[in-house]
Amino acid sequence: MQIISMQVRRAAAALFGGLLLAHAGQVLADVSPLSVSGNRVLAGGQPASFAGNSLFWSNTGWGGEKFYNASVVGWLKKDWGTKVIRVAMGVEESGGYLQDPAGNKARVKAVVDAAIANDMYVIIDWHTHHAEDYRTQAVAFFQEMARTYGKSNHVIYEVYNEPLGISWSGTIKPYAQAVINAIRAIDPDNLIIVGTPNWSQDVDAASRDPISGANVAYTLHFYAGSHGQWLRDKAQTALNNGVALFVTEWGSVNASGDGGVNESETWAWVDFMKAKGISNANWALNDKAEGASALVAGASAQGGWSAGQLTRSGALARQIIGGWPGAPTNSGCTRMAVPAQLQAEAYCNMSGVQVEGTTDTDGGSNVGYIDTGDWMTYDVNVPAAGSYLVKYRVASQSGGGVIQLERGGGGATYGTINVPSTGGWQNWTTVSHTVTLAAGQQTLAILAKSGGFNINWLDISRPTDPVGSGITIQAENFDSQSGVQTEATTDSDGGLNVGYLDAGDWLSYPSVNLATAGAYTIEYRVASLNGGGTLQLEEAGGSVVYGALNVPATGGWQNWVTIKHTVQLPAGQRKFGIAVRNGGWNLNWFRVSKAP
Repeated sequence: MQIISMQVRRAAAALFGGLLLAHAGQVLADVSPLSVSGNRVLAGGQPASFAGNSLFWSNTGWGGEKFYNASVVGWLKKDWGTKVIRVAMGVEESGGYLQDPAGNKARVKAVVDAAIANDMYVIIDWHTHHAEDYRTQAVAFFQEMARTYGKSNHVIYEVYNEPLGISWSGTIKPYAQAVINAIRAIDPDNLIIVGTPNWSQDVDAASRDPISGANVAYTLHFYAGSHGQWLRDKAQTALNNGVALFVTEWGSVNASGDGGVNESETWAWVDFMKAKGISNANWALNDKAEGASALVAGASAQGGWSAGQLTRSGALARQIIGGWPGAPTNSGCTRMAVPAQLQAEAYCNMSGVQVEGTTDTDGGSNVGYIDTGDWMTYDVNVPAAGSYLVKYRVASQSGGGVIQLERGGGGATYGTINVPSTGGWQNWTTVSHTVTLAAGQQTLAILAKSGGFNINWLDISRPTDPVGSGITIQAENFDSQSGVQTEATTDSDGGLNVGYLDAGDWLSYPSVNLATAGAYTIEYRVASLNGGGTLQLEEAGGSVVYGALNVPATGGWQNWVTIKHTVQLPAGQRKFGIAVRNGGWNLNWFRVSKAP
């Protein structure tokens, strides 16, 4: 029963913590020291990952240098939830460190000092494609940084940004070893990150001949418009070989830094990084007129940006960074395909709430102790843009609560609804409103605009589109797979399809909620040059097989037809898998509908 408010308990905890620090004679905020164990970066000895921003090149006169200030760092921490920031100090290019050492070092130090003050990790990046040509200068620079900041847990050294197509063992590794030795003579333990061949993509090559020494990770860079499953496969090889990775630079656009946002591939990368515990920084916090820039031209150089001052890639990056596991996470978190009923306690991230047993009709647990400003996030996959009915199962002793449904990390508010008094913390009622949601994978958040209520579940459905009328799942929106790749499709709905399907490959998908058991029609949008393929619908993992279907020849890899079969499915949450029994076909989407 909620007798003492969470605010009171938090105040007591803060007071107790303050007394402990005062007793110790020290009041010092800090971050946990980073270390490497096997293929994981640890914080305070525990697995952890962090998300944040990379600044643009620091070079004098390039335009991005105006964002190298404490106000920007503070705003990123406060508004974006940034946990790590990268200073990309240009080296040999015009206006870089070699030409203007004082100006560039001053910018680096301004950001590093601000990050330390805001309890953020900060990457000091030797931002060049030819570091081996400037070894002497790199050694001197990192020695100075180690002397200045080596006792701070916040600081990470990135000794090479993006090598080009040069030898790992013959060129990059000897350079890196020399710089690392110079750092370690001063700073014995802070994390060091080393770039890898071909624009920091060939992490697998580095993993086969790793650098000796402790607390070394390897740089992986990706741009979702250009880099797909094949690069994740390289990353997985490196992890399998026992090295740790750090994505010090990623973008949702093309590798050129321009082009449109590829949301589906970005989310595939986000899911991969979360699953593997890989920290990351989004390129770039800048207002240059290109797709990778987070800000529109002319945005303030002091922070305080409105949603309208973020580019499409910037808004997506803010959503991802704000939703990154930094608050306590819940192992029950899984991406759910709408329509779905989400148990409130299956949040992905939260702030301030607690889970307790419920006496509601479905039993289990509810989320309680919800005070103003508390929040929970949930990962969902919305099949189509449009209106959705959102129901909340709530209880409140006195009423007065207000729920706000918003995009994870803020930036878009979908609607608010009042929570009435139900006469008790376990007296349950259902409230609902209609909101407009975009299509695709996304993070939704429940924010308590006003607290004083419990919540058991939320249910999202189309108001005029019952479950029985069917749900379409895009093939590329898998949450796990083996052996496949995504590619652009020329099918009528555009977007991506899954291809390169060979015997033994498989895909699994976020859970789908089936209201009733019975016969369901499963349609598949397929293409095959020669036919002969066979697909199998199963419960992910293969514990239950629902049915199999042959894939005919369609005359081309982008000549699409729809095939279907009828299967018997049980009610409840179904996590579908598609197993490739015989390969040689592509898949664009599949649809689950109640059979007539």
